[in-house]
Amino acid sequence: MIRKAIRKTITKPTRRYLGYLGLNTLFGTDRTKQILHVNPTVIPQREEAREVRAYVYDFNDREIEVKEYNEVAPLLQYRNSGRVSWINVDGLRKADVEAICNHYGVHALLLEDILSIDQRPKMDEVEGVLFCLLNMLYFNDQHGTVEQEQISIVLGKDFVISFQEDASRDVFNPLRDKLRISTSKIRQRSADYLCYSMLDHIVDNYFLVMERLGVRIEELEEQVIQNSNSRALARISALRKELIVLKRNLAPVRDLVNGIIRSESDLLDDRTTKYYKDVYDHIMQAYDLCENYRDIMVNMQDLYINNVNLKMNEVMKVMAIVTCLMAPATVIGGIFGMNFDKIPYLHNDYGFYIAVGLMLLIPIYMLWVFNKRGWF
Repeated sequence: MIRKAIRKTITKPTRRYLGYLGLNTLFGTDRTKQILHVNPTVIPQREEAREVRAYVYDFNDREIEVKEYNEVAPLLQYRNSGRVSWINVDGLRKADVEAICNHYGVHALLLEDILSIDQRPKMDEVEGVLFCLLNMLYFNDQHGTVEQEQISIVLGKDFVISFQEDASRDVFNPLRDKLRISTSKIRQRSADYLCYSMLDHIVDNYFLVMERLGVRIEELEEQVIQNSNSRALARISALRKELIVLKRNLAPVRDLVNGIIRSESDLLDDRTTKYYKDVYDHIMQAYDLCENYRDIMVNMQDLYINNVNLKMNEVMKVMAIVTCLMAPATVIGGIFGMNFDKIPYLHNDYGFYIAVGLMLLIPIYMLWVFNKRGWF
């Protein structure tokens, strides 16, 4: 009902204006369809990447080897290398992903998940590997939207393979810097600690995105308080949709990390469990913060509606006062305008001035009474 009432207050020219601004987020836009469209019965069609770039970090506590490849064939040599290997593949092509998965013993079901589109974040243990699928989030300042990039992480014995969609960005640069330091914990630990570090950086980046959204929410709150117009309502709707993107990612990642903590896989060292619990605490904090933002947006929409109603009440109040003030003049004019032969002061030289004087004095007296009673 509230949504229908809001739609009625926005005229067609205003909707077109919002569309020109890129803020027409109330009326079935592409952004809404992109966020809410999930149909598991439709087989996704992923575009093949034009090029594939792979980065290999093969390391132990004494030395590290960093390599970059434009094909997947050299990646197959790092299985059972005697060191921990992190293979990061940027750009997905079905034939390349199949070659890597077949060589490293990744099940065909996990292969389908890697090549999937808009998959729900999850964790699986299949035939000796631990598989994590989730999204890295970025905030687009230009459009004010939360962008997501799917990443698949395969943890095996002494190796971690990550598959990314976009080769131009990720959140692992601090992790790469730590790998180059021989005394860092990542170099001293096994592959499960590397997997924890990757999840930790992904979750920590969620807070950066939420911080940017928080700034937008604060700015919008001031705008709604100062000027509750259609543009503010469109921004409220747009931010609520971005919070939907956050919530759809945070809740499953919480279950993902919890599944790793409860796992009894031989790939996970008991010493690393406490680190995964730390990631779980972080994702719970992020989820609670997302819920707080959602409550703020609901309250902000209520504030907008209250402000609109308040403005409407002010308009109705002014119109009611004007109507009341004009009532005496209407009555007096109606009485003296009656078609009778004998009307008081009809032929009096001062009759017109007396009638006009009454029309002015009575409203002035009414204004004094209204002000005395505090009706203004």
